[in-house]
Amino acid sequence: MNGDELPFERGFEVYAKGTHKSEFDSNLLDSRSDPIWDAIREEAKLEAEKEPILSSFLYAGILAHDCLEQALGFVLANRLQNPTLLATQLLDIFYGVMMHDKGIQSSIRHDIQAFKDRDPACLSYSSAILHLKGYHALQAYRVAHKLWNEGRKLLALALQSRISEVVFGIDIHPAARIGEGILLDHGTGVVIGETAVIGNGVSILHGVTLGGTGKETGDRHPKIGEGALLGACVTILGNISIGAGAMVAAGSLVLKDVPSHSVVAGNPAKLIRVMEEQDPSLAMKHDATKEFFRHVADGYRGPQSNGPSVSAGDTEKGHTNRTT
Repeated sequence: MNGDELPFERGFEVYAKGTHKSEFDSNLLDSRSDPIWDAIREEAKLEAEKEPILSSFLYAGILAHDCLEQALGFVLANRLQNPTLLATQLLDIFYGVMMHDKGIQSSIRHDIQAFKDRDPACLSYSSAILHLKGYHALQAYRVAHKLWNEGRKLLALALQSRISEVVFGIDIHPAARIGEGILLDHGTGVVIGETAVIGNGVSILHGVTLGGTGKETGDRHPKIGEGALLGACVTILGNISIGAGAMVAAGSLVLKDVPSHSVVAGNPAKLIRVMEEQDPSLAMKHDATKEFFRHVADGYRGPQSNGPSVSAGDTEKGHTNRTT
């Protein structure tokens, strides 16, 4: 570690890339031994020194609290409040869930590490908890999901509605099942349906829709495997599977199953190649090469469906576009 690098800037192994499947040490949830919470407090102190005009904001949002759950609950309650759903009421809801649910306590830490690891625009852990709407929407969903499973469906839907109204159109149904270590990058325009399932370590860019195909009921939404990467403005419709470690290129429309560790692109999406990367969501490589677009264009000349894989000898590595 060089002299200019803060000890928390490299992340923490228990929450870091590829470790979301490992056992979670509940002892780390004690604020005295919680490395992410310690880092957030240290960052807030440094920022308050550099920007005194923000000292009250940083104190109210972070430094006045004893643990990550309290700080996050305070930030979410103040962001989602309205004249009929008061911040004090929302605080009681968030504290009541987050302070007693070990699974959510684990997820909010793995998620914040995912933002720090994979989003170059995430300057620090504290910036994620204070500012990033994708992180806010994801954690508010986790509370709504808990309420939904407890039978408090009307309250869960009320939270969903406020998230959609306040956090720039991010609409996650509280019944959806979402793993941990998730990056919801930007988040604007993301729609995740009621029976959707998202595995651990998935990265989702703005404008992604995981939707149904009509008026059917029951299990009708996509299932996203661990480590998958969904590019900007991707639409995936129906009860189909996106395999573990798959990459769906920006702007694609997916109507059929996607194999694990493959790249698909186009409208409708076609299989472009098999990937070498095990977890594209962790690598977050989005460099779009001319060869990639040439093969996408070639796909439009053929059958309009998820076709057979392009041979490894005919293509170069290609990735989705990304905006930050």
